Amino acid sequence: MASEIKVEIIHKETIKPSSPTPHHLAKYKLSIFDQITPEIYVPLLLFYPSNNSDDEADHHSLFSERSHLLKTSLSEALSHFYVFAGEFEYNVSISCNDHGAGFIESQVCCPISKVLDKPDFRILKQLIPTPTESKQAEAGHLLLVQVNLFECGGMTIGVSISHKVADASTLSTFIKSWAAIALGSASTTDHVLLPTEFGVASSLFPPQDFFNSPQPTVEFAIENCVTKRFVLDASKIAALKSKATSDTVPNPTRVEAVSALIWKSAMQASRSNLGYIKPSVWSQVLNMRTRSGLSLTENMLGNFVWYFAATTIESELDFKSLVAKLRKGIEEYKEKYPNGVTGDDAFQFIKESGNLLLEDHVETYSCSSWCRFPFYEVNFGWGKPSWVSIQGFKFKNTIMLMDMSDGVGIEVYLTFKEEDMALIESNEDLLAYASLV
Repeated sequence: MASEIKVEIIHKETIKPSSPTPHHLAKYKLSIFDQITPEIYVPLLLFYPSNNSDDEADHHSLFSERSHLLKTSLSEALSHFYVFAGEFEYNVSISCNDHGAGFIESQVCCPISKVLDKPDFRILKQLIPTPTESKQAEAGHLLLVQVNLFECGGMTIGVSISHKVADASTLSTFIKSWAAIALGSASTTDHVLLPTEFGVASSLFPPQDFFNSPQPTVEFAIENCVTKRFVLDASKIAALKSKATSDTVPNPTRVEAVSALIWKSAMQASRSNLGYIKPSVWSQVLNMRTRSGLSLTENMLGNFVWYFAATTIESELDFKSLVAKLRKGIEEYKEKYPNGVTGDDAFQFIKESGNLLLEDHVETYSCSSWCRFPFYEVNFGWGKPSWVSIQGFKFKNTIMLMDMSDGVGIEVYLTFKEEDMALIESNEDLLAYASLV
């Protein structure tokens, strides 16, 4: 199918903030969490099917109107999120010089249903502005937007944002604010965060010279990997949570249940291909905004995530015991940092956690859950998206979890080595709950 579908770029421009960034905000210092974050781009795709059957000329006219609205509202949004319009200065700061955001318009030579009915990663990657593994020098901007028009009048909005300035929470806040501005309902008190909130992270968690070495950030392994998408609908989630329930964990979350299922399948594949049991670590990304004990961090922009780790060396891969290990991992984090990670703790915390995640003799699986972020509520003026995709990352042993449109089911994006994926996608335990789509 991918060879049949062409995505043609028809226009590129740079969107500047609607008002210049004040001189006293010209330099944004990275926090220690920004410093340790890999220099990659975080992708997001919002799909909006056509709600009319007008002719092609009307499709192009409507697309032009909507694209203009997106550009003008993006310009206003950038005046609040001014850091996103700046330029990265080597792992130390962002120059908030109103460099702007990239904006691309493209045409797709098929109806949107052809992509929605059977998503193909080779097509999805053409609908986002820049590859995940890009550097700013290659992408040209910290934030890029690509608006894609389909033959039927449907459209997708693809967003790529540098992970150096945004995690999933910050991206969600930005998208929500941008859409609110487009709808004309934005206000600085209800929807758009004030620019001063960008300075919270670096004041609480100052940058460290330690991370200004020639290789300052964590780099993901890129091997001969393949990404596949699995779907667990609401009924399968309920059944899986029931199976995960035990005396140790009487109330497993859906993320815990799905994570344990994937972890078990991955370890089985690794054992089969290696011929022996390799100790493994499940490193779960943790949004620390509500776990810091500081009210200032609840709406903090930038990066404020780290991992809690669950480990196993046992040969017996019991599903309920893996759920218990995941629960133990988060409980141990809470016990060690009952008031969250403070500025004094952050440096040592990152060093300790980072060392665990980078050990060669263990198999590390990195999982990030985007569940509960309100991406399905993003309405620029033509309704809410029918599908939201995070497109997946091409880095070995990464797992991305995303809500389905009902807010109960979960989509899972798995990236593994080809030989491991061949076993995972045929794993009967996994397929009893998850559908490969």
